[in-house]
Amino acid sequence: MNFSSLYSSISFIKPEITISITLILLVVFDLIFQKKKTIIPIIALLGLFISGIFVINELYRSGFAFSLGNKRFGMVTIDSFGSYFKLLVIVTSILIVFFSYSSSEIQKVKDRLGEYYVLLFGMILGMLFLISSSDLILIYLSMELLSLSSYVLAGFTKLRDRNSEASLKYLIFGAVSSGTMLFGISLIYGLLGSTNLYDINIALRALNVDWFTFYFAVLLMFVGIGYKISAVPFHFWTPDVYEGAPISITAFLSVASKAAGFAFLIRILKTALVSGVEPDGTWQMIHSFDWKTLIAILSVLTMTLGNFTALWQNNLKRMLAYSSVAHAGYLLLGVAVLSDIGVESVLIYFAFYMLMNIGSFYIVMLIANKTGSEDINDYNGMGYATPFLGVSFAIFLVSLIGLPPTAGFIGKLYVFIALINSKMVILAVIAVINSVVSLYYYIRVLKHMFLTKSEKPLEKFKISLPNKVFVLVLVIPVLVLGIYFTPVVDLAKSCITILGF
Repeated sequence: MNFSSLYSSISFIKPEITISITLILLVVFDLIFQKKKTIIPIIALLGLFISGIFVINELYRSGFAFSLGNKRFGMVTIDSFGSYFKLLVIVTSILIVFFSYSSSEIQKVKDRLGEYYVLLFGMILGMLFLISSSDLILIYLSMELLSLSSYVLAGFTKLRDRNSEASLKYLIFGAVSSGTMLFGISLIYGLLGSTNLYDINIALRALNVDWFTFYFAVLLMFVGIGYKISAVPFHFWTPDVYEGAPISITAFLSVASKAAGFAFLIRILKTALVSGVEPDGTWQMIHSFDWKTLIAILSVLTMTLGNFTALWQNNLKRMLAYSSVAHAGYLLLGVAVLSDIGVESVLIYFAFYMLMNIGSFYIVMLIANKTGSEDINDYNGMGYATPFLGVSFAIFLVSLIGLPPTAGFIGKLYVFIALINSKMVILAVIAVINSVVSLYYYIRVLKHMFLTKSEKPLEKFKISLPNKVFVLVLVIPVLVLGIYFTPVVDLAKSCITILGF
């Protein structure tokens, strides 16, 4: 690689470079200003805003970076699809910085605030590289960077035993999935002689491949992907980690980490395993293996188990964890379509899911800050003790169900449209039935808040102005985008391009 091509490659990864520089600055300022921790979140926000500007500027830019030798394809792919997911991660990260500022859990370990943000930016850097990686080695390294930071953050506060338990369980499950994925990568390299997704595609079409071994290797890789997106049967870590981790990290994992995982899954399918695209946007797979059925089965299992298990949860964080598993199932339906319209539905769904899920976790955190509890029975009468949070929580939960006129309805509507266009009506019916099941456990929360009287007198507690503003920043788009959703849909339609041949 000569100097000019290196300079060109570096120009493609300005967001990642910005996050890396911010991470270093966080370490330096944490060491210099040990008693002035208030500057740490400000540096974090500045780094994220600058990185976000770079992502927006390259939203419709395309190209390859870090090509080895005379190879046409690089280790990093820049396209509108990846930029959309990077923007989602950056926006989520900005929201989580404000989220963390209001968290009593994080404020109790204020002396370690610098370490918290350094680890958070380690996760962000891993996500950004995972989204745009087109080489299995870089994909694995990105996942490890993301995972190692998240293992520590899951048990960061050390305020309760469940914090350490969450971190240990996350580490064990992560290590197993990581090793399994690495074994799959080694098999693919042994079969095809390359770890680049584009070279793999060329080799699959040109060589006489042992398809059984290849698909076995790909399925081993899917263990790592399934773990990252909380798909059944790789979801076992999710409820315990979501319940035990600081709630700001729980919210971050439920949105940003899942977004990076889905971007990774879609890129592998489209780049390595698709031979062409039909005029209607349907993908032609290289071999006769029925990916559509496999992903459809995974999505049905994921949404069904997530919804039915959530029915019995009394801890709000644990209930939202299983809800997150169920939503991963809905998103997998969009992937199962194996078409451009399916990718479009995933992009639309994620934008709305980010708002309503972070909003739900934020309100659970605010109530936990006041009551010290996440148990549903301690929410009795809470809707009258804090009407603002009660109404806002109701809006977020209705959106998570997928009812109009909220953004969640639009997200599910586009997934159903993609399924019906692909004549997968049975899957659409199963998804609707699952949404009806989810109605029970979401409405159960509202029943406790508004219809069940508290056994002890509840005092009305005030919410600070910054917290009210943050809730409104999330609530208003959930309502407005439920009616006027054209901008998000248009952006998603313009960002379905995954750079190929």
